[in-house]
Amino acid sequence: MIRLELAGAHTRLHSTLCGACPQGPTGCCASPPGVEWSDIGRIVSLGGAGWLLEQMAAGTLRAGPRGLLILRVAPQGSDGQAPPKRCAFHGPEGCTIPPWRRAATCNYYICDDAFAHGGEPRGDAAALAGRKAHDALVDLYGNWDLELADRIRAAWPDGPPWNQDFLHWLGREYGRLAARAESTGCPSLFPTKTGRRS
Repeated sequence: MIRLELAGAHTRLHSTLCGACPQGPTGCCASPPGVEWSDIGRIVSLGGAGWLLEQMAAGTLRAGPRGLLILRVAPQGSDGQAPPKRCAFHGPEGCTIPPWRRAATCNYYICDDAFAHGGEPRGDAAALAGRKAHDALVDLYGNWDLELADRIRAAWPDGPPWNQDFLHWLGREYGRLAARAESTGCPSLFPTKTGRRS
């Protein structure tokens, strides 16, 4: 079953297959996505600038060419064998951080197997709506990352300073991009609001 929590750029997708992922207990979290420029802006816009700096100081996040990279660690309690590494934020019950502190990909990505298991080939309405939202989010965040990367290169050719000022700038830029997306409309993410003409 696919469940869609429609919330614009903060939309979340869930699949019942994820809890029993055929790839193993960490599933997608074995290879966490980068925390891209738009993700950082989103997290900051939701009050997470201090948290990002704390995680960078702790080493669970580090600067990369397109934002931040998540540390991968071996599961705790491994028995001396070489278990596969996974996202540093993955715990026994799954992700240990709330959705507003995650890369957007962690909130909306589900694999093709999950869509198939959720009924996409049979035309299940929830699965089809989920796929539409998923594809719209991939495009939206991908375009935002390209736009933000250009602005960052122009402002900081030698790389950005990883400080509060830079993070807050990125949060404001993200807010501007999100407001533009909402005003121009993407029906699968930003449905027409009550009382607003389409």
